[in-house]
Amino acid sequence: MGEPTDCQMSSNLEQSQESLIDSRGRPTIEAEVYLANGVVGLAQVPSGASTGSFEAHELRDDDKSRYGGKGVLKAVANVEHKIAPALANLDAIDQPLIDRVSLATAKAAAETLQIPLYRYLGGALANVLPVPLMNVINGGSHADNNVDIQEFMIVPVGAPSFKEALRWGAEVFASLAKVLKDKNLLTGVGDEGGFAPNLGSNQEALDLLVMAIEKAGYKPGEQVALALDVAASEFYKDGKYTYDGVAHSPAELIDYLEGLVGQYPIVSIEDGLHEDDWDSWVALTQKMGSKVQLVGDDLFVTNRTRLQKGIDLKASNSILIKLNQIGSLTETLDTIDLGKRNSYRSVWFSVPQRTGC
Repeated sequence: MGEPTDCQMSSNLEQSQESLIDSRGRPTIEAEVYLANGVVGLAQVPSGASTGSFEAHELRDDDKSRYGGKGVLKAVANVEHKIAPALANLDAIDQPLIDRVSLATAKAAAETLQIPLYRYLGGALANVLPVPLMNVINGGSHADNNVDIQEFMIVPVGAPSFKEALRWGAEVFASLAKVLKDKNLLTGVGDEGGFAPNLGSNQEALDLLVMAIEKAGYKPGEQVALALDVAASEFYKDGKYTYDGVAHSPAELIDYLEGLVGQYPIVSIEDGLHEDDWDSWVALTQKMGSKVQLVGDDLFVTNRTRLQKGIDLKASNSILIKLNQIGSLTETLDTIDLGKRNSYRSVWFSVPQRTGC
């Protein structure tokens, strides 16, 4: 390429204390990759509140005197003393080799080639942004309220561009705030920034969203649709799913979700069943797979092996992509490719990563 792209790596956190806080107020780690040509790539590694049992291991200090055991000094030490020496003098453009390390190197490589990261990863023809799914009402483990479903999202399916989709979403979110205030419901927010009121049922949240869409001047379903992250593993125990205060069988939950899709303009349902309830996932897909996007998050955890099992069983028709679940960029891209080759859609997950340093 005319310029050396050899790597060196370090962490920006001192051994004495963590200085980088994620969007949930927990310490996290940022890696800095330096190339021989002077280019630097940065990447952070936040974690979720609701995580699948099969995700890549998250290393924490377990020292209860610091950040309640959530410190990352051990992870920092690994970057400085194990990963950085292994990266020294490797070619940043060789992503599969590097990816026994990963995203910060990809950013540095993209900068060296003077192309955006999305084009470096997606190829020369990458030019389309996805339709955003905007989390506007929080429940489950994302909020301290009585709502079981973890995320209620709006999806501006009719917007002509990503810019307009963002505007439509912001307007519906503002409209939702007014709807909640008019009904004397709390407008405090949950773990991921959506409103977190106490409601009479999960269904009431959907009623509020339809009302907010209409009051914002949009047509539910035609211009702005709805999506759910049920996070069913969070309310599953001993073969039963407990929501709205009552324990239900898997078949009853499937019927419940089918009823919601028939009543509301829902286009996507994430984690509608427990992460290891494979038989029920197959039944759900048979019943609703032709009507709605069924997304596996805890089910697949961006893991190629688990996705292959889902493909073989015909369980779900979409996969949520989180790089931090599997641990490397190359493994993530391999999983996406496997899904594409088998007509599985990919939904990319993104949250604010950096709130302080």
